[in-house]
Amino acid sequence: MDEVNLIQRIVIWALPVLFAITVHEVAHGWMALKLGDRTAMMLGRLTLNPIKHIDPIGTLLVPALMLLVGGFIFGWAKPVPVTWENLRQPKRDMALVAAAGPLANLAMMVFWVVVLKLGLALAEDFSWVAQPLTYMSVAGIFINVVLMVLNLLPLPPLDGGRVVSGLLPDRLAWHYNRIEPYGFLILLVLFFTQVLGKIMWPIISAVFGGLFLVAAVPWDLFMNILQAII
Repeated sequence: MDEVNLIQRIVIWALPVLFAITVHEVAHGWMALKLGDRTAMMLGRLTLNPIKHIDPIGTLLVPALMLLVGGFIFGWAKPVPVTWENLRQPKRDMALVAAAGPLANLAMMVFWVVVLKLGLALAEDFSWVAQPLTYMSVAGIFINVVLMVLNLLPLPPLDGGRVVSGLLPDRLAWHYNRIEPYGFLILLVLFFTQVLGKIMWPIISAVFGGLFLVAAVPWDLFMNILQAII
């Protein structure tokens, strides 16, 4: 696969990144609504309009910098507000609200696999449409797997941390939640020391392996396309 230029990378990654982080946040708000909290709905956050969810740093600056330096792409949106007092069973329901985000990424990953299969099927006769579909679907699969695995790490305030908190006894959950003010700092330290990658990449590889085994997508083909668009 030929490597793409900067403008092409922006076009390839823009929609998958915006779609991934937007649907992730909407899933939190939708689950909260089903469990009794209408905060996100009243603030207009239950919409797929990405403008409502854009975080200047996480949605624009970080992905742009990663595109410029040629690293893998990820980002985040403004968190959807949840008023836990409105939930019917606050402790349990906060865990369910947290789990909805990674589950949304899993669903989007499956969606992009279907798009990838479509692009590969069209490659011979309709290469002009197959190539953009293929490149964009690989970006979509990658960003959603990364976001899903990252958010499932058991570190408050990540979604995985909130799920763990919901499963722990009250006293242990209280102590565990005291980590939250330092969670982002811990995440940055893990990232810059490359420990985060060592934790995440085996899990990401396992998800890819299982996914492509079921979907019958060649691993080498996927990695060649991914290397071309990063």
